[in-house]
Amino acid sequence: MKAFRSLLLVLLVAAIGIFGAQWLGQDSVRAMGEVIVRAGDHDYIATLPQAALAVLIAALLVWLLWSLISTPFRAWARHRRKQGRARLIDGLQALDNGQWQRAEKLLQSAATEKAVRPIALVAAMRAAEAREDNSSAGQHLQQLAEADPHLHALHSAERWLQLDKPLEAINALDLPALQPLPPRGLWLRTEALQRAGRAEEAYGQLGALRQQQVLPPSAVAELETTLALQMLDEASDVNTLAARWEVLPKSLRLSAQAVAHYAQRAVALNWTDVALRSIEQTLDSHWDEALVALYTQLPVEKFDSRRASAQRWLQSHPNSPALLLGLARLAAGQGQWSQAEEFLHRAIAQDAGADAWEALGEVFAAQDEQALASQCLLNALRQRRGETPQPIQRRTLHQQIQDQAVAEERDAHGFPRLPG
Repeated sequence: MKAFRSLLLVLLVAAIGIFGAQWLGQDSVRAMGEVIVRAGDHDYIATLPQAALAVLIAALLVWLLWSLISTPFRAWARHRRKQGRARLIDGLQALDNGQWQRAEKLLQSAATEKAVRPIALVAAMRAAEAREDNSSAGQHLQQLAEADPHLHALHSAERWLQLDKPLEAINALDLPALQPLPPRGLWLRTEALQRAGRAEEAYGQLGALRQQQVLPPSAVAELETTLALQMLDEASDVNTLAARWEVLPKSLRLSAQAVAHYAQRAVALNWTDVALRSIEQTLDSHWDEALVALYTQLPVEKFDSRRASAQRWLQSHPNSPALLLGLARLAAGQGQWSQAEEFLHRAIAQDAGADAWEALGEVFAAQDEQALASQCLLNALRQRRGETPQPIQRRTLHQQIQDQAVAEERDAHGFPRLPG
């Protein structure tokens, strides 16, 4: 089939040549114009189509001559490219196998080929870093600046972050010639902003990270939570704190962790009413032991209002160890030692842990009962070690039963809810 097509092509070219020669030989062609070339004492006259054909044939002959002359050079260039790619492949395999010195040598040799120079220099830098040769790694990075400025910026930023210098990493990525940043550059800049204490700017890049699919959705969601909490912690005034709180998604604003950071920062900025109200609203809708513990430990003088809220919650959560411990701390803050002691005994019975024993020791110490205080502090130490604490002998059996009593949970029909 190929021979048949070749025969047809040859016949077609021959036919075109024959008809073209006949057409060029006609007298009517001279009407299109003539070309006169004078060389010395001789004049060469040809019609315009004949001159054009002669120029075309001359150009074709020059092209064929140039092709013959340049063939060895092209063959040598192809050989060099082939050898460079082979060294690159061998170097990458050696790098993957952990043969750092051999890999670096092969990759340095491969970097002489322009087409593979950037990736070869990057891999050579990785090999030098793997054997902790920072001098060679720096040299490869400098050579990369000339080969590929974008890759140089990315790896420079990565090295600055390894040296815990996020501002230098940001400066390396913010050069106008590098914009827009590739996906990996966006991720490095986000990390640098986070570590530089500029979480609000990093939070603003989450949309681009999602669009570029730099990280899996779960990792982006985790990063969003981390940046949101850091952004709240970095608020310099109440207006900034309120604005940053409003831009958070509703699901995050309902989380106990975000509310805790928001309330702590609000208290630090002397915005205590908002801090307490945010925790109260969250606990009214979603109970959280850690959040109620924070509510009772905030450095706020409003003991009465906090105790009122805590007493209200105690009706629906009578067995909450964090709430019982928090009520004890609030009562102790007002100097009501007997009430604090009762709450602490109940908290210990509900597995409040070493913190409750330590608080009970402080209550006894405030009442000059040093022996009981020492026993409570020793029990706190035992519980932190995983040992069984010793009961306090002053509690009667009836009081111990009351401390351990738990509220019975019932379902919607009023029947007791079975365990599990």
